[in-house]
Amino acid sequence: MNSIIKVENISKAYRIGVREQKHDTLGSAIASWVKSPFRNFKKLRSLSNFNNQDEADIFWALKDINFNVKQGEVFGIIGKNGAGKSTLLRILSRITEPTTGRIEIFGRVASLLEVGTGFNPELSGRDNIYLNGTILGMTKKEIDLKFDEIISFSGVEKFIDTPVKRYSSGMKVRLAFSVAAHLDPEILIIDEVLAVGDAEFQRKCLGKMRDVADKEGRTVLFVSHNMAAVKTLCTKGLVIEKGRLILNDDIDLAVAKYLGNPEGSVISYSDLSHIHLEGILKLISIEVFNTSGTYTQPIVENQPIEIKLSMEMYAHNPDAYNISYHLFNEVGEALFSFYNEDAKWTRGENQLLCTIPANFFQSGNYSLSVFIVENKRRVLYKEHNIVSFTVIDGGRELGVYMGREPGYIRPVFTWTNH
Repeated sequence: MNSIIKVENISKAYRIGVREQKHDTLGSAIASWVKSPFRNFKKLRSLSNFNNQDEADIFWALKDINFNVKQGEVFGIIGKNGAGKSTLLRILSRITEPTTGRIEIFGRVASLLEVGTGFNPELSGRDNIYLNGTILGMTKKEIDLKFDEIISFSGVEKFIDTPVKRYSSGMKVRLAFSVAAHLDPEILIIDEVLAVGDAEFQRKCLGKMRDVADKEGRTVLFVSHNMAAVKTLCTKGLVIEKGRLILNDDIDLAVAKYLGNPEGSVISYSDLSHIHLEGILKLISIEVFNTSGTYTQPIVENQPIEIKLSMEMYAHNPDAYNISYHLFNEVGEALFSFYNEDAKWTRGENQLLCTIPANFFQSGNYSLSVFIVENKRRVLYKEHNIVSFTVIDGGRELGVYMGREPGYIRPVFTWTNH
């Protein structure tokens, strides 16, 4: 499939203010005053010259960015605040020019970078729909065909003839997204602005973006700090850090890199000897492994998985205590909890073994938190992320799926035909 966006060696530099030089003596102040016309003339000539990259007043928001996006891809751009994501989107949207480098874009671009992007606040919602469509190169007849669908999706029917300047930020983003998504641009660029909307509208937007890519073959560039949304929507992604491209790969690896897990897998053994409740118990270690032999990393999904907790029990009534686990995915969402309801403790050394059936997990990265509970009600101790492990595809047939299936677990249900 051909690339619809080609980015080659893009860099963006800005001149920023520098601290004014202070003078401790009258002589240095006079000397600075004499030199100032020459210094100001030199600075004026250098305003558009970025050849000297080490100058104190030059800030490189982006540096040597290269990537391609194919038609129909949903492409995630990930990075912390200040990494350069918004600068990159402004360049791709032709709002600002790069300092160096070259971009090729094949198709019309609709951008939603800020609340009310592209809206004239004095015009009504109706007029702004036609204005945006005209900017995208659409005829009035083409916009008429989409008009009712845009209004219905946005949910602002009652206010469509009200000037946009009287809209709330939520109303603006609803209408702006609806316009951008329905007026048939080949490329849709969405920044974090969707966070302004409520949860229901965000779900609608994610669904619409998925339809735009899957059913209509259009390309989506999506920026968000919500890694669950990024992983749900995107197929590929790049990670930007301090203006530089760190990784351009499948979205699972990109998210893992952003979350500080660069290889996509982490240890499945942890020393817990610091967890010691005086007179009750002491934890020693925890490990996660396939039952086929000694633990390996990563773990394959088509074999049973065991979680082994080693501990010493000191309490005279050991059955009053339970170990409870909480399982999380790599974006920090709690999936479920489970505890040793049936296993009985003895005083002294214990090994608590929990066996998870084969083909229970989807491939992905997971972590466990541990809770020590007394009488099934009172939490005596808790510690998050005591151990992490990676589950990979064990070679199963994916059937109609090409790649990772959605979700994190694969429950097996009983099916009957009556």
